[in-house]
Amino acid sequence: MRKTLWLIPLILTTWGCGAWLHQPMQPSQARIGELTSTYYLLKSLPKPAEPIVAAVYKFQDQTGQYKLSENGGSFSTAVTQGGTTILMRALEESGWFVPIERENIGNLLNERKLIRSSHIQYGGDPNKAVPPLLFAGVILEGGIVSYDANIITGGAGLRYFGTGGSGQYRQDRVTVYLRAVSTNTGKVLKTVYTSRTLLTQAVDVGLFRFVSFKRLLEFETGYTYTEPSELAVTEAIEKAVQVLVLEGLEDGLWAAADPEAAAQALKAYRAEKERMEATDWLQRRPQQWRRPVALGVGFGTTLYQGDYPNATLLPAIDLEMQRRFNDWWSVGGRFGLGALGTFDYFRTKASYAELTATYTLMPFDKATPWIRTGLGMLFTEDEEGRFSLTAKSQFAWSVAAGIELMSQQQTALFFGIEYHYP
Repeated sequence: MRKTLWLIPLILTTWGCGAWLHQPMQPSQARIGELTSTYYLLKSLPKPAEPIVAAVYKFQDQTGQYKLSENGGSFSTAVTQGGTTILMRALEESGWFVPIERENIGNLLNERKLIRSSHIQYGGDPNKAVPPLLFAGVILEGGIVSYDANIITGGAGLRYFGTGGSGQYRQDRVTVYLRAVSTNTGKVLKTVYTSRTLLTQAVDVGLFRFVSFKRLLEFETGYTYTEPSELAVTEAIEKAVQVLVLEGLEDGLWAAADPEAAAQALKAYRAEKERMEATDWLQRRPQQWRRPVALGVGFGTTLYQGDYPNATLLPAIDLEMQRRFNDWWSVGGRFGLGALGTFDYFRTKASYAELTATYTLMPFDKATPWIRTGLGMLFTEDEEGRFSLTAKSQFAWSVAAGIELMSQQQTALFFGIEYHYP
């Protein structure tokens, strides 16, 4: 037994050594920026028949949120303030747009004035000194409109006599809106939006144990992984640019140089769009797995609770019918037959009939918790071994909770625990 207990911290220590072996021991040198998965989607777009001159005045953080801090307030924003710069690069990498400088147009105009005044001062032709500026066919507007923190949180842990570990996770979400506006008419040509989730994970293991008299062994290690919010914003913006190009192709706002390549890209995009429209914000596919009317049979055990000691588990069976009147609630009836008893004192047959109401917590998932309550009659056998509807019957109510697992749309397995009173 002692060797087994020492094996637990050894396994946990090995599990936590990955972070310890990869911890930064010295400063790293500057490197070229990382390429995201959506970058390759931009590069795979079909070539345009003619690039579109686009202007971006500002594409900024519109959430006004600050980073969460466990030690109080923080003046650091939750997302990057350089959305315009990220969007300009995405437009350039897509090959569909010719981005022109508008965010700091004042600096550009001042520099052009300096060039013109220098030519005038030194005898040059002021009309030929500086070529005219490009004007935009479309203006791209929008911004980072939402940053939702802790949309999903959870974790698990196990500790036994000071030895154990735990893990936690958290998921955030950033949302980006992008719209194209015609400079000729001011009409909003197309508006798209994309979102990207950020995952944070934390794992820790530890050991706290007296190995001998006045000798305490204490050990702990762990790691935390957080996705950079800047990379998440970059992916969301690059995806928005890709979607804007494909939506514009579908609506005929612009054209591709190769119609066949454009048709293939639109086919893949429509398939992706259908998949996304069939899922919810948690990227799950809502589907009603449960029929309006259900019949079931259950097997289990009963355990007596009362004045007699040494209660024993005895078999039981029940039949049930449920009628679902919305996605979450269903009503039905149950009839059960079983036995109650102890090892030494008594044993009797018991049956019940009740009306039930069941609440399904996640009706669109194959696996879901459920809660049920019921009200009915409890019958026990008389001295002659027969059930009596008068002398040996009484009102009873029940409460139950468990998990339902759907294997098909017509078959499910229920696991639960139930309490009857009296």
